[in-house]
Amino acid sequence: MRTAVVLLVLLALTAVPGSLLPQRGVSSDPSAVANYYRAHPDLAPWLDRLSLFNVYSAPWFAAVYVLLLVSMTGCVIPRSAQLWRDYRAEPPAGPRRLSREQQHRRGFVDDPDATLDAAVRHLRDHRFRVVRVDGEVRAEKGRLRELGNLAFHISLLVLLFGVAGGKLLGYEGRVALVEGTTFANVSSSYDALTPGPWTDLDGLEPLELTLDDFTAKFETEGARFGEPRDFEAAVSYSSEAAGDGSFTIRPNRPLDIDGTKFFLTGHGYAPELTVRDGNGDVAASGPAIFLPVDQAFTSDGVVKVPDARPTSLALQGLFLPTGVDGPDGMAVSAYPGAANPVVQLSAYTGDLGLDDGTPQSVYSLDFSDLERVLGPDDKPWRVSLLPGETVQLPNGLGSVTFDGLSRFANFQVARDPGKEISLVAAILLMLGLTTSLAVPRRRVWVRRGTDGTVELAGRSLSRRPAPPDELDDLAAAIGLKPLHAEQRRMESQ
Repeated sequence: MRTAVVLLVLLALTAVPGSLLPQRGVSSDPSAVANYYRAHPDLAPWLDRLSLFNVYSAPWFAAVYVLLLVSMTGCVIPRSAQLWRDYRAEPPAGPRRLSREQQHRRGFVDDPDATLDAAVRHLRDHRFRVVRVDGEVRAEKGRLRELGNLAFHISLLVLLFGVAGGKLLGYEGRVALVEGTTFANVSSSYDALTPGPWTDLDGLEPLELTLDDFTAKFETEGARFGEPRDFEAAVSYSSEAAGDGSFTIRPNRPLDIDGTKFFLTGHGYAPELTVRDGNGDVAASGPAIFLPVDQAFTSDGVVKVPDARPTSLALQGLFLPTGVDGPDGMAVSAYPGAANPVVQLSAYTGDLGLDDGTPQSVYSLDFSDLERVLGPDDKPWRVSLLPGETVQLPNGLGSVTFDGLSRFANFQVARDPGKEISLVAAILLMLGLTTSLAVPRRRVWVRRGTDGTVELAGRSLSRRPAPPDELDDLAAAIGLKPLHAEQRRMESQ
């Protein structure tokens, strides 16, 4: 048990970095680790080498957890067997000298044999487990305490195995969907996927999810102007297990399709842009996800156009949901709602790095082999567009049209096959712990003496003392007559 307690403390300590440092695979802030790298370029690589950005999947964390499982198994199973034997055992014989017990009574009765029968009836009426032997009644109450201890120990072990099973067999992923687009539950469709070591990626729940509509409401007046008030995602789905249906996902109200859950974790805007190249052909068209960077939903994003002619093209943009002139002359967003949407764009040409097989983010550009497009005044080209506006790119590179605006929603997709086991185990753990703390266990003995006297004694088996009137009620039920003071004095001598 001491080893298990030490490992529990060690597990808690190893989990501390997971709370203090950003973690990879967190849907609510997917760029947290990248931001930490930019803010701490010297420290971040060393922390990464120690797996401190992946604490809960780190080898040293797994080692502590496995050791805890082994220790708890070796501790709990023998302890549970002992508790079960204690629960089923009959009340033991009383000590030779009952007068040394915490509670004690001694006196005369009219009929000692009938007194023992009356004691048995009284104790059984008060839900004691009673055993009568020659000249003695043994009784015990509160055995439910041991059953609570048993449930606590077993459920703690099951809880640990349930959490471990969920991490080994489950997975978590992130996906961003623009209104009108569909997600198919295959590993290649995820923006980020963190499977467990034993997860069967080929056996993911076959389903499709479509974001039909996304709505968001923000405070429009007062001191809390611009704060979010409500947002929801109306989706439709198709699944072999659940069939076809529709659902509205809200914060803390996920969609559950046969154990695969979709949580709404974020949202933003996706400006619809059409890029025509220098030949007048449509090289790219459709919504492009721009990621929010502040509370007013100022968002940045990129559009990569590798097939543009005469040269590959890339656009880097800043989207302002409610664009207004800032104090320094730069446009800013004054409100997170799309009251006056403006998209600001700059252009680059060159090698986008898409042909060498190196993975890269769809939300950022690798500027290593890119050149900034300059305007007629030889300054970096930059333009602001309102919905419906078109602008020509310099040097015959083509044109860009801001067609309209869509919304996107971020979903965390999670499957945890051990969650039901963990939930039941956690409930049983709390019930068992409450029972073991709330139910007092105690024993009572009634013994017939050789001189016509009867002794009563009681012992509490927990820190809580037995009810003080319990022995008095038993004495009254059997008709115990107290010894006179002179008799007690002579017997004590």
